[in-house]
Amino acid sequence: MKSSALKYESLLTRLKLYDSLAVAFSGGVDSTLLLKAAVDTLGENVVAVTSVSPVHARREIEAAKACAATLGVRHILYDPGMMEDKDFLENTPRRCYFCKRRMFMRMSNEVRALGVSNVVHGVNCDDLGDYRPGLKAAEELGIGAPMVDAGLFKAEIRELAEELGLSVARKPAMSCLATRIPYGEPITREALAMVEAAEATLDDLGFQQFRVRHHGDVARIEFSREDLARLFTESMMAQVVSGVRRAGYLHVAADLEGYGQGRMNRGLEDV
Repeated sequence: MKSSALKYESLLTRLKLYDSLAVAFSGGVDSTLLLKAAVDTLGENVVAVTSVSPVHARREIEAAKACAATLGVRHILYDPGMMEDKDFLENTPRRCYFCKRRMFMRMSNEVRALGVSNVVHGVNCDDLGDYRPGLKAAEELGIGAPMVDAGLFKAEIRELAEELGLSVARKPAMSCLATRIPYGEPITREALAMVEAAEATLDDLGFQQFRVRHHGDVARIEFSREDLARLFTESMMAQVVSGVRRAGYLHVAADLEGYGQGRMNRGLEDV
């Protein structure tokens, strides 16, 4: 048996220890595999819970709803009130800590009212190597990380998702829209809306892996190498510029270094 299959069996064994379970569900490949495993082991005793706020793209919310429906699981949407959290809106390097703390506290309250006391999220072993203060908040609140406990890495999760026929197996990684705003610049509804609209344009144009980094009236776009190869034609560049300017930006720039996770964390000291 392959290593990934053994780890998946370990994940299923760990999930069987719960009587009931809430899965923090974004609709990405990590949380979808975790939700699939939970449903297969616990059946109707599983609930998927998704945060809905201006920091989450509406397209991602709709995709999560469709995915949960396909898995036949009860799905709860809730508003964590992120735009009321001053610590989060200040956008310090601890932004993700404040976000996850509020999100998981509200989520735990939501599911506790349903008689569910255990919450897990889809963090994987690769996530432990990046600067992710949100993981500390999850740990402090007792949010389980069964895929880490099972030793699963991202590549293995994608492999398992494909073997299980999950439609999101090759879905590009996503993160909340607040990560597009440089630390120190306040998070506003206007900035989040601009980023969301600009990224929707790129999605409509068929780009697969990208980020619109918000620098005031400048959109600095990180494209994957494959997407960069598609960008540099007269027609495509014109469509990108037009669409991103419609989102509210005055200037549109392509980052020649390309897409990279955690790029906005450059220059951080230990926080």
